[in-house]
Formats: sequence, C-alpha cells, structure tokens
Amino acid sequence: MADALITTKLGIPRKRPNLVPRPRLDERLEEGVRRKLLLVSAPAGFGKTTLLSEWLRRRASERSVAWVSLDETDCDPARLLSYLVAALRSVEEGIGEGVLAALRSSEPLRIEAVAGALVNELSASPREFVLVLDDYHVIDSQPIHDAIAFLLEYLPPNAHLAIASRAVPPLPLAKLRARDQMTELGVAELSFTTEEATAFLRDVMRLDLSAQDVATLEERTEGWVAGLQLAALSMRRRPGKDVASFIASFSGSNRGVLDFLAEEVLGRQPRNVREFLLMTSVLGRLTGPLCDALTGQADGDDMLERLERENLFVVALDEERRWYRYHRLFADVLRGRLERERPEQGALLHLRASAWCEENRLVAEAIQHALSGGDHDRAARLIEEGVEGAMERGEGTTALRWLEAVPPEAKRRRPRLFVEHAVALMITGRPNDTDPFLQEAERAAEASGEGENGRFLLGFALAVRSWRARLRGDAAEAVELARRALSLLPDSEAPVRNYAAVRLGDALRAVGDLATADEAYAGAAGGGIERYARHAYGRLAGMVMHARVQAERGRLREADEAFRRALRQMAEEGFEQSPAAAIAHIGLADLNYEWNDLDGAEREMVRGVELAELSGDVSTLVWAYTTSSRVKRTQGDEEGALASARQADRVARDSGADLQIAIATSWMARLRLAVGDLAEAVASEWQRVANAAAAAWMVNQMTTARLLHAQGRHHEAQRLLEHLREATAAKERTRDLVEILALQVVALWASGEKERAVSALVEVLTLAAPEGYVRTFADEGQPMAGILSRVLETRQRGQLDSDSPPHFPANYVKQLLAALERDTAGRALAVAGLPEPLSERESEVLTLIAAGRTNRQIAGALFVTVGTVKTHLNNIYRKLGAHSRTQALARARELNLL
Repeated sequence: MADALITTKLGIPRKRPNLVPRPRLDERLEEGVRRKLLLVSAPAGFGKTTLLSEWLRRRASERSVAWVSLDETDCDPARLLSYLVAALRSVEEGIGEGVLAALRSSEPLRIEAVAGALVNELSASPREFVLVLDDYHVIDSQPIHDAIAFLLEYLPPNAHLAIASRAVPPLPLAKLRARDQMTELGVAELSFTTEEATAFLRDVMRLDLSAQDVATLEERTEGWVAGLQLAALSMRRRPGKDVASFIASFSGSNRGVLDFLAEEVLGRQPRNVREFLLMTSVLGRLTGPLCDALTGQADGDDMLERLERENLFVVALDEERRWYRYHRLFADVLRGRLERERPEQGALLHLRASAWCEENRLVAEAIQHALSGGDHDRAARLIEEGVEGAMERGEGTTALRWLEAVPPEAKRRRPRLFVEHAVALMITGRPNDTDPFLQEAERAAEASGEGENGRFLLGFALAVRSWRARLRGDAAEAVELARRALSLLPDSEAPVRNYAAVRLGDALRAVGDLATADEAYAGAAGGGIERYARHAYGRLAGMVMHARVQAERGRLREADEAFRRALRQMAEEGFEQSPAAAIAHIGLADLNYEWNDLDGAEREMVRGVELAELSGDVSTLVWAYTTSSRVKRTQGDEEGALASARQADRVARDSGADLQIAIATSWMARLRLAVGDLAEAVASEWQRVANAAAAAWMVNQMTTARLLHAQGRHHEAQRLLEHLREATAAKERTRDLVEILALQVVALWASGEKERAVSALVEVLTLAAPEGYVRTFADEGQPMAGILSRVLETRQRGQLDSDSPPHFPANYVKQLLAALERDTAGRALAVAGLPEPLSERESEVLTLIAAGRTNRQIAGALFVTVGTVKTHLNNIYRKLGAHSRTQALARARELNLL
C-alpha cells in the first residue's frame, strides 16, 4: 500500500472573511519574525493560527512562508522533516533534497545530521524564509524537540522559525531569551481588548449589543476568542429580551464556559446537523465522501459547506473546499459528548473511517482508525501491508508506534509482525530491545513445523539477528546467522532473501572475506541484486557495496565504473544524496587519490564527506575522514590532514566499534610517522583493539610493521609482512596485498637486501600496473624513489631475472617516479639551515616552551604524558643543536621558527 503526504497540512491556512483587525500586534509580529524564534503560546481558542496566518499573508511579498499544520501523526522525526521539506519546496523547488534522500535510505536516522543538512540548504538559498509549525503542542517526541533546538541554534540569518502552541514547548527558550533571539506572544497579548471584542461581535457575528453587554462578555470570557464566538452563536437565535439574562448567566473557567456554551450551540442546531457533527467528530480531517461513509447519508459535501458558511467551528484546509477539519476545541467537545451519549458508537465510526481510508490508499489514517476502533486484527493486517512503505520513507518511529499498539495476541496471528517490530527497533537505534520479539517469531516458526511459512519466519528473524551480531562486533556469528537465514528463506520471498544476502555481505566484509562478500552482494534468490531488493534503496546500496568490494579486491577500474554506474542509477531514482551515494563518492575519491588525481579526489571527497555527515554512518565517516586526511597531506596541507585524522578518531571512539577505532588510530600513527614524529606514533593507542574482527587485526598488524620499520627493526618488519602477505593473498584482498608488498620492498632495501628488494618490486609492479596504482608507491616516499630508479636502470640494461620477466611498461615506473618527484618539490622537507625538520608536534611543543609552560603543563595541553614531552624535547634539542630550553628558543628564533 502506498501513502503520501497530506497536502492540506501544507501552506498558510485559507483566508477567513470578516476578521477583526489587530494592528496592535503587527509590530510585535514584525519584531518576532526578525529574530530566530517567534513563539505564540496560549490555550485553545485564542486565535493563534488565525493571527499568524493572516499577518503572514499580508506580508507574503516580503518573505517566503513554509507552513506545516501538525497533528499527532507527526511525532515521527522522519515524517515531520518530510512535511517541513515539502512546505519549503512549495516556495523553492528542489530545496531539501539531501534531507529527503537521507529519509529514503534504510539506515537509522541521525536527526541532528539531517537537521544540519536542512540548515545548510536554507543558508544556500537567496530567499528569506519563515518556517511555521502550527499546533506544536501535539509533538511529544524528544528527538523532534532536539532537532528543532538544533535548527534554532544554527538557523542562518535568512531563516526564522514561528511556533504556535497551546503549551510552552520544551526548547532552550532561556538561552534564546538571554540572547534576545526570540519574541513571545501569550494570553495577555492574544486576548481581545474591549474594542476588538466589540468589532468581533458586531462586524463578524452580526450582533447588535450594547457597550455594557460587550464589556460584560469581554470581562467574563477574559478576551477569550472562542468563548466570545460560542456566546455569539448561542445568542443569535435568542429574542432580544433574553440576551442580557443570557450574558449574566454564565461564568467560571474557560473550560466551564466552553462546556456550557457548546451545549447551548449544539442544542440549537437542527437534528441532522447535530447528528452529522457527532458522527464525524472522530475524524482528524473531513471530506464529503468520508463523512458519507460514516453517516450513511449522501450530503457530506453540502453539510461541510453549510458549516463553514455558518462559521460553526469548521476550517477549510484547501482552496477547493474538499478537505476540512473542526476547530480543535470544538472537536474535543464533540468527541466528549459522543463518548458520553453513545459510548458504543465511537469504535464503529473509527472502523468505517478505516475502511474508507484503506480503499482510498490513506494507509496511515486507515491504521490509526483501526487501532482507535479497537480492531487489532484489522490493524495488524494493515500494518503488515503498510509497514515496509513506512520504513522506506524513513518513518521508523511511526512504524514502531503502530507495532507497539498491536497487542501480542494479534501479532501471534500474524507473527511476521514480531520480526518487523525487531527491524523497527533496529532502525530506530534500539537493537538491545529486539530479543523478545525475535524469540516470539522463532517460537511461532517452531510451532508451524517444517512448512514454508515457518522457514520464512525463522529465516527473517535470523537475518535480523545477523545484523545485530555485526553491530555488536561478533562478525563470525553474523556470518553464520545470515547463512542460516538464506538456507531457510524460500525463493518466493526474494525481497527478504536479498535482505539476508546483504546482511551476509556486510558480515563477510567484517571478517575480511571479500570474494565471498562480493558474491553475497551480487546475488540473492538465484538472481542479481539489481533484480531483487526489499526496496529500491536496498538494491542501490547493494550496487555500491559491490563496487566497494571490487576496489578492496584490487579491481580499481572495475570499481570506478561500478561506482559511477550506481551514482547514475541513484540520480535517476532520486537517491543521489543518500548514504549509499556518500559511499560511492568517497569510493571515487579514494580511487582518484590512488591514481594521483588529487583534484578529482578532492571534488569527490567534498561531496562524500557532506553526505557521510548527513547519514552519520560511523564506518562511512571514518573512511571519509581518513581519505580526506590522505588527500590533504599529499596536497601539502599538514594541518588539515591532522584535523581530518582527529575527526576520524573522535567518531570512531564515540562509536566504540573496534574496526573503526583500529582504522582511525592506525591512520593517525601512520600520519605521525609521515611527518617524522616517531615518538608520538609509538605513543598512540593503535594497539588497543583486542578480539576485533579480522579486518581490524589486519589494520593493526600493518601499523605494527610500519612502526617496526621506522624503528630500524627491518627484519622483524619483514617477518610480519610475509605473514600478512600470505593472509591477504589467501582471501584475495589484492589492494592490501599491493600495500604490503610495497612496504616489504622498502624494508628489504633498508636492511641492505638490495637485490631482493628489486625482485620484490618487480613482482608488485607487475600486479599493480594493470590497475594503475600510484599513491601506494608514492606514499612510501624517497626510499621508494631510489628502488624504482634501480628497477628502471636494471630493466633498461636487461639485467632483470629472466625467469620472472616484468609485465609492466617502463613508462609506468617513470609515472611513479614523476609522482614522487612532484611530492618532493611540493613539500618543504627541511627548514633552511636546519638539517632535519621539526615534526608538527615538536613545533607545538616549541611554541609552548616559548610561552613559558612547564613539562607537565605542556603534557596537559597536548593530552600526552610527561615522558612523551621529554622525548619531544630531546628531539628538539638534537635537531636544533641545543642543550637547554634557552639555547633551543634562541636557535628557533634565529631560524624564524617562532
């Protein structure tokens, strides 16, 4: 079943005739719309919506207005953001594309990242916006409050937020007040003055009252607009002599006045009108045919037009007068009366509404009415049909709310809902809560025997368990669970088989088995991933992951084409700003970097990082930041490279994921080595990951080998590299193999085994040349340049081993040498007059020394140990030819280092 946004909730509400001018409030509104937040907060019936909508309508030429009328279904962050983007798009086409793409993905929603993307798009617009959230009091979702708080904190100068609410919203209002960034209008401002009450009763309600009568009504209602309106409706049909006694007859709180006057108004309506009002009171939105379905009559359209014409608390939601709603205050009264007078009828009316909504493909409303009507079996059926669509739209919170409202007994009659409940929990970030639901599904599968339904149910549950196991860090169990899932899932359930296949691919990548992971990504249920998918995003994500595995297997050119093909497909299907697109752009940046196309790498990286930050996926972010760090360092931006490396480290540590921590800390150690900071590299925490996945183990071992080599322990490095070489070759991790062999060449050369180094380099060049590897060799620096020169010279002399002739062109070696030469020319490897350059960290220590800091203070500032500071000091003294702090500072000033 499909479901769509309700367009009548978007845009400024329809203009109402004969409104009372309120110029005293115009200045406050104008002042408020120039600040970050305009808050209009008062109980029901004080004209909040009317005040805002009419004022903004009058100022429409000055600013663009994006309006969303909220209701209880908007407590899902994804749903609310979808409405907000739709409202913005009504005034600027194309805005919010990144937000929608993130919502369409199957990844858990990072609300702050999505809100940040929306801020960026607003900032880039030349328009001035007012974003209006009407009836905000219906929102009880903390993630939404957090998102709105984030928006308020970072709103660009061209955007302003207006909120209308019955209650003061739980937002950081104190901070906004302190900064003079908000304007508040409350009951005191919204209450009608005597003059406004006079104009309302005379000009709008057409009553001829004395000044004393108006003053009495204004006093009794305390300027409450709804109270005045109800009083006027009640007085319309009274003889003149009864008006004064009527005015004197009511008093008390707004609630009491409301009840009394509502009874008066309803009691004076014709029977058919009263019946229509009560029977349609269960509806959040009214349209003629839907009202007919509830009342059994055929006059719904005429009745709604009559109610609007008589100003009887009904509000038109569109210009065509197809959809309406009751004033919320009046709706409360009608529903209360229906419950008191006909308690058995409410459920029946909800179920009639559910049937009509289902027939008209209004899925969310059909489900909600079924739940309100207490027909849990009907609700379960509708949810089973509609839950996948909700998740496709990113409305995991909505799906979870539906599933939580269905009791276990109804789920047991449709046990697939237990698994869908677990999926919704996974998507909304609650993986630890999934066990009870998966156990229920597994019990149902066992009870159903060996039939296809039982096998499907168990297979689906195991696929979800595989996902959870991988997130928990147990990749081996994740592989086993996914394989069991695929062995159980029948061919007729191709979408769920594909879901399990993707889970298997993810788990296999985590254990380092790329070849088998690629097979899992590329096929499901006997067909390719392009043929079967649980939804469109799953298919496209599978295409991207297939491309990424090809790159990791060393098939760079094939990966490049696969990434580009996936991006073209995503653009055609509207997913060009999805998390999968982030992976594709970062993958292309990584490939361009390897091919030494630094400009191309930077272009792709900028886009990839932007999308990765939007999705918030930890593995993608760490990959993005480390790749960005590589690009910046090669471009000569050492400070930017270190900043990106620190971002990767922060994200990884926040996640607690061993593989990502290994990748981030290992790159940080390698970066320290690259700038000559051996002490800091050794002191880093790259060895901290224990019992990690095979891929994390591989990353750590490579870092160990580099540190051993940097410490001059070349033979130990060689032994470790030989072990790694065997492990990567066995698992077809060709890209890792090329890096291992390149480092092995450098270690052999440094230990004096020149001929073995040349022979090993010939081997790796033969492997690397067809795919065009450049940076893997160039990043090894000047030692690699010397070995390449020897290979080129030996080749030209025809002295290479005839038993293993080279299968690479001489021009390939020249290309690598040219890249190394450009690196050398582009970097200042030593300061004039200084035989060995200071590392970045040594420069920081030197600056702190100049500021008079003690060793302990320096350690605190740099978050290192005092022992590490002393190591840096000894290196500084050695490089500057100094024996004390005073001598070191004097020498540094001579060389303009301070």
